[in-house]
Amino acid sequence: MTRYLVTGAGGMLGTDLQRVLSGRDVTALTRAELDVTDAQAVRAAVEGHDVIINASAYTKVDDAEMHEDEALAINATGAANLASAAADVDAALVQVSTDYVFDGTATTPYAEDAPRNPVSAYGRTKAEGERRALEIHPTGTRIVRTAWLYGQHGGNFAATMLRLANERDTVEVVGDQLGQPTWTMDLAARIVAMLDADAPAGIYHGTNSGEATWFDFAQAVFELGGFDPQRVKPTDSSKFVRPAPRPSFSVLGHDGWERAGLQPMRDWKSALQSAFASGAFGSPQ
Repeated sequence: MTRYLVTGAGGMLGTDLQRVLSGRDVTALTRAELDVTDAQAVRAAVEGHDVIINASAYTKVDDAEMHEDEALAINATGAANLASAAADVDAALVQVSTDYVFDGTATTPYAEDAPRNPVSAYGRTKAEGERRALEIHPTGTRIVRTAWLYGQHGGNFAATMLRLANERDTVEVVGDQLGQPTWTMDLAARIVAMLDADAPAGIYHGTNSGEATWFDFAQAVFELGGFDPQRVKPTDSSKFVRPAPRPSFSVLGHDGWERAGLQPMRDWKSALQSAFASGAFGSPQ
């Protein structure tokens, strides 16, 4: 029987990974239970497992601009520790990464082999985590880049929009950033399906298909939540200046799945409908 280790198990994706892996032999460790920057602790945790899924990450994008060393320790050193331990026991490693490894200046979907060019501290640390994991354990590492995650078990854009729908008459949302809203349950299911199919080591893009602006996403959330989507008003990024630059284009290509004999993940609108139907955000108004 395959033995799985999920790190960062207390997060939004880590929680859904446990649901998808229900009934299998799984060790799920939260950040408090396993410090991925501690090489000795990582080695002990990995021992006896066949698959390691690293959902542990420093994800505070703006804070990383002032605390890049801390972000690097978790996102890069942690990935390297897990890759080294996995290589030693011949285990597969799934390293969850991000669209922030790109600069966001493209006009067509980023291919899996597109050059990394991060423009934020967070992006740099995640790109370095990818590089180290692939270098240390090239035959066993699968990088899964994702973006615009939402789900039941953590703070996220969809949940924030529903809260604001109950608090404000109108909400302003940027309409000049393009990406792919992605349900963590779909991503968790895809990671497990990838492992079950023994997909080759390499880089995959784990986002729901299609594309949307944050404004499009917010309107869809309002509508599915039982609110008037016209209460969402478009604005541009200049109204929301933040310490870390956000990619204006975060659409990822999905050719890697087809090369591995798997279909790309479903359209983001269908996934969002399923998330609401599953009760991820409670009952509609």
